[in-house]
Order: sequence, then structure tokens, then C-alpha cells
Amino acid sequence: MTRVPLLSMRGISKHFGAVEAIAGVDLDVHAHEVVALVGDNGAGKSTLAKVISGVLSPDVGLIELDGVPVTISSPSVAHDLGIATVFQDLALCDNLDVSANLFLGREIRTAGMLDDGRMEEITRQILRDLTSRIPTARTKLSTLSAGQRQSVAIARTLIGNPRLVVLDEPTAALSVAQTAEVLTLIERLRDLGLGVILISHNMNDVRAVSDRIEVLRHGRNNGSFGATASYEAILAAITGATHYDVPAHDGWSTPR
Repeated sequence: MTRVPLLSMRGISKHFGAVEAIAGVDLDVHAHEVVALVGDNGAGKSTLAKVISGVLSPDVGLIELDGVPVTISSPSVAHDLGIATVFQDLALCDNLDVSANLFLGREIRTAGMLDDGRMEEITRQILRDLTSRIPTARTKLSTLSAGQRQSVAIARTLIGNPRLVVLDEPTAALSVAQTAEVLTLIERLRDLGLGVILISHNMNDVRAVSDRIEVLRHGRNNGSFGATASYEAILAAITGATHYDVPAHDGWSTPR
């Protein structure tokens, strides 16, 4: 029996004037799955991420969650639908602690007062669920490493019990040790039952944690690969050395 995808996108296109950023893109993501979205600069990865997160509205195309058509008209609508996104800028505040950053803009209040105790309790639970190495919920963000900051941004996505998390270049400019920590968190998100979209230029990171790799080229699908696909095959699709029919009849791409 075929599983209904958590997220299904069909024929998604977005233009900016005469520029065609994405054209007829298809994408499926299931629960308990990490799907990497790869491609060269200008391939349309970030545009597609912004469509999923409600920052941009597609010109045409169908988006479904659990088989039900939805319109993601804004980031707040995406949040209400269970979609969380971490962009490259992270949008964290150095002068606040970890707990305050997790609940920034979504603070819990009791009798009109900030319920710091409850927020700290939830933060500690989320850090435990992610097996994060962040010292405490009260640690100031300014004292954390770049990898730990990325961990805070990922932890913040779990506020509101999302079903799908989109991560835009989460390991960019991180050390080897910090990258390993972030990749572990991504695997943990999958273990918790979420669908994860990982946008990355780093093929080592992609192949380390992804269940499936989707290639975009010039705003179009150009290959779908399993986790064991060779680096050379993926690179050929990214650079255009090989063109793929997407999707193939068996669910995987075939070159031509």
C-alpha cells in the first residue's frame, strides 16, 4: 500500500518578473524521512524553501499535507500547519538565553505574566529529546559556538509540535565537530517522526543523513536518488552532464 506523503508538491512554479526561479517542481516528503534538496547556486532551492515556509506564494501548482490541499499564504499559516523553517541567518538574539530564544515571539504567559519556569521546563525537555550538547536552558546565546547556535535554532522548531522542518544550509561555515553535532540533531528529528528537508551544498553531509536526494537544476527537477547513489551520479545531475526524467515509473529517476 502506497504511503501518503506528509508533504506533496506538484507543478510548483514561481516567477520574478521575467525570471523563472522554479518551474513545474515536484517534491514529496514522508514522515520519518530526511530529503536533501541539492543543486548549484540559482537552482531554485531557497525559492522552493520559501514557498514551503509561506514566505513566497507559488504562481501555480498544488501543495498537499497528508493528502489534503493547502494554501501556505504566510509564515504564520505555515506554522499553524506544522511547518517550521530555519534559514541561514538563524534570527537568534545574542543577549538572551537559550530558553528565551526558543520562545521568542511565542512566550508563555500565566495570569498576564511571563511563565519563565514553564518555558525553561519545556526547553529542557526539547534539549533532552534532541540529545543536544547545549549546557543549560539558561545559557546565554553569546557564549555558544556556531554549532550550538544552529542547535538552538533547530530546537526552536520543535515549539508548537511541527510535522515538517526545513533546514537551509544548516552546516555552512561550521567546523567538523560542529557539523557532526548538527547532523546528529537532523537524524534525531527524523527519529522523532518528523519529515525533514535539508538544503545543502555539502555532498558529504547530504549523503551522511539523507534518505533521498532531490536535484534541482535551473529551477527544475533533474534527478531523484537513494542514499547509496554515487557522488558522481549526483554531481552529473547537478551540473547537467546527465538529464533525468522525473519521476521515473518506478519512483526513481532514469537518465537519458
